[in-house]
Amino acid sequence: MASLADASPSIALGALDGRYRTAVAPLVDHLSEAALNRERVRVEVEWLIHLTTGQVVPNVRSLTADEQTRLRAVVEDFGPGDVAELAEIERETVHDVKAIEYYLKRRLSTMAGKTMAGTQATGLAAISELIHFACTSEDINNLSYALMVKGAVEQVWLPRATALVDAVADMARDLRDVPLLARTHGQPATPTTMGKELAVIAYRLRRQLARIGRAEYLGKLNGATGTYGAHVAAVPEADWPAISKAFVESLGLQWNPLTTQIESHDWQAELYSDMARFNRILHNLCTDVWTYISMGYFAQVRGQGTVGSSTMPHKVNPIRFENAEANLEVSNALLDVLASTLVQSRMQRDLTDSSMQRNIGTAFGHSLLAIDNAGRGLAGLDAVPAAMAADLEANWEVLGEPIQSAMRSLGAQGVEGMENPYERLKELTRGRRITGDDLREFVSGLGLPPHVERRFLEMTPQTYIGLAPQLVDYLG
Repeated sequence: MASLADASPSIALGALDGRYRTAVAPLVDHLSEAALNRERVRVEVEWLIHLTTGQVVPNVRSLTADEQTRLRAVVEDFGPGDVAELAEIERETVHDVKAIEYYLKRRLSTMAGKTMAGTQATGLAAISELIHFACTSEDINNLSYALMVKGAVEQVWLPRATALVDAVADMARDLRDVPLLARTHGQPATPTTMGKELAVIAYRLRRQLARIGRAEYLGKLNGATGTYGAHVAAVPEADWPAISKAFVESLGLQWNPLTTQIESHDWQAELYSDMARFNRILHNLCTDVWTYISMGYFAQVRGQGTVGSSTMPHKVNPIRFENAEANLEVSNALLDVLASTLVQSRMQRDLTDSSMQRNIGTAFGHSLLAIDNAGRGLAGLDAVPAAMAADLEANWEVLGEPIQSAMRSLGAQGVEGMENPYERLKELTRGRRITGDDLREFVSGLGLPPHVERRFLEMTPQTYIGLAPQLVDYLG
């Protein structure tokens, strides 16, 4: 048997890089191993520019504007060839961040070789030793991961999630007035509207998006154990905390002044917990809509060219929602373990976070895939108000609640004949179905004030929806 492992091009081991690649491809620019190396290059380049521009090290010239542009172009032009070159260097160093340092020294050497003035070339050679100056690997890594995650959230995940929630909100507005038999504990309950029920989910999801949108992305650059030991030993007169703060903030991150060798990752745990909560609420939407489809409240009318069942031609399976559920569960398993483990480290540092953080892209990918599937599933639905109305018509007993509530109010006001309202409605409705005629006959015999009696004789399960339509307007 031929070995699939030897196939060229390589066959993906995981579904995200195989079957579902198209849906999650935008994350590759942010959360792949290649993206990690590109951001490491970015941090090293910006640190070199920051040191020289700020004249932090005495008697070291600033890079010229052209040199800075050419160095930053190394980051912007980072591609497959650079990935391969770094892999080659790392086979020698057996250290990923040290490979970045040597890679950049090669680039600076090339720049020096192209410089016309010999004195400037000599200066570049000396400046190359400021690449990775006073840094531990985690100074580079923590900033790189913060930039990667920030980019993935703000440029990919959050826009996709926001578009999905906006679609749910639009559905809620469209269906704000469509009556729906509510079910609490799976049993017929006080009617609502389909719009109001979808609005509840949209409102919940929006709260989580707001939290994620306010996420803090922390970073540090303070040396091997967070003490600036090497920095002070090399250049004692510099204000290293101020230099570090300015540098971290120049990257668009929030400075963390107190760390061990690693940035503590608390911000990551907070973000992943919020994302997991969003996922769980979205999972709730998927299971509810799946159930509504099974009850006939929604028809899957679009995309009918697909095959629903391999053997039953009439079926259109709600696979988008089922696929979303599964991927949300995988994403949450990863987000939960990331959030719980990244906040822990033995003493000043252990390496568990290094392996753990390499799963961030997978966690995001399964969430993004679920968002894509849920959105496509919702886009293929049409509401069936007639099916919702039929269920309401079959459950007149739900009007027992408003009638007994009115009787309680009237009894408290001194109206005679309103005794034991709950018990009387319970005897009428519990354990059996009643018709509209049954209920109207019961209401007519209660001795209600004429205006109250008229209200309940005219009420139907379809009209007993309270303020449900108006509540949808809280979505804005």
